[in-house]
Amino acid sequence: MTLVVVGASLAGLRAVESARRTGYRGRIVLVGAEEHLPYDRPPLSKAFLGADGPTAVEPLRTEAELRDDLGVELMLGSAATALDATAREVSVAGAAVGYDALVIATGTTARRFPGTEGISGVHTLRTAEDAAAVRAGLDAGGRTVVVGAGFIGSEVASAARGRGLPVAIVETEKVPLSRSVGAHAGTVCADLHRAAGTELRLGTAVSGFETGGGAVTGVRLDTGEVLPADLVVTGIGVGPATGWLEGSGVHLHERDRGVVCDSTLYAGAPGVYAAGDVAHVPNPGFDQELMRLEHWTSAAEQGAAAARHALDPAAARPLSPVPYFWSDWYGHRVQFVGTPRADEVVVAVPAEAGFTALYRRDDRIVGALTVDRPRDIMKYRRRIAGRAPWQDALAFAAASREVAA
Repeated sequence: MTLVVVGASLAGLRAVESARRTGYRGRIVLVGAEEHLPYDRPPLSKAFLGADGPTAVEPLRTEAELRDDLGVELMLGSAATALDATAREVSVAGAAVGYDALVIATGTTARRFPGTEGISGVHTLRTAEDAAAVRAGLDAGGRTVVVGAGFIGSEVASAARGRGLPVAIVETEKVPLSRSVGAHAGTVCADLHRAAGTELRLGTAVSGFETGGGAVTGVRLDTGEVLPADLVVTGIGVGPATGWLEGSGVHLHERDRGVVCDSTLYAGAPGVYAAGDVAHVPNPGFDQELMRLEHWTSAAEQGAAAARHALDPAAARPLSPVPYFWSDWYGHRVQFVGTPRADEVVVAVPAEAGFTALYRRDDRIVGALTVDRPRDIMKYRRRIAGRAPWQDALAFAAASREVAA
């Protein structure tokens, strides 16, 4: 029997580890588009960009551990180009790799701003190479402009300010992150930027770039203004890396072409499961809400489960996780659990006490966002998992505020 895992990042690695941990002794092939061994992505926009951060991206497992200890055949530096679900074969570097069980964990690719190809100093931030390029720009002390006020862009701005560099964020929305965490929480996030000295240009679009000698020198706004820039980081979203699955019979989401799975991560073709950023999965704990989560914890949990289910479909069980992610800005810890899709959002703890926003659906809590209240967040997660009543969550927030005061 052969297990093929396509995608050599966190979800793919956890799939390999899970297969061996559950006693599978057959062949495992790990396919990765990047030449690197599997590595952790969250530090790329956090510690790695700091002036005193690590100078190299360390793999999560050494080659010896993967090859010798886990018995994995590595096919790195070659992206999968097609899937034949009938023949059960993945095309990689001109070769057909057969499988009995397949885990799709190809993640996402960063969207590039149109017209920036070939302009030095304009970067996305998704891969180790991206992070090295952004860090080099920060090391050079450049004037930094971030396009997009999402979590990755905000972490880049935080790194720039941590070095004392001038930085501006350009965002088309009038309130940062309003679509992902709501207007109340987005306003608090904007205040974190302003307090740290980051310039915010909200409700503003980028119309183009100024260059000199092939390098960026400025960012043109739709207002006609030009922001001087030596380093530009565009954080305008990602798209699932599924071009190789077109025409394969695997069901792809009509909006973003992510893999549509059932709650066990089954992708609709015999032996095929998906995990991580690439997968749309209905969550029974949130009224079967279809979720595609770009979170570290989700990638790890789904990767492990996808391998177990692919190898033993009869034992597959629905996953019902409570999503969780964190972000570090200007020395502040921003954390979120659950879903922001809610009937109501209530500020339960004001910003001066650390800030907590709670998210209600019907009569229960389904989400919580906190700033600098790390002891509270997992207590909210337990309440969300237990479908706690809304009034219970409000009471806990009131009590925790009093303790903090």
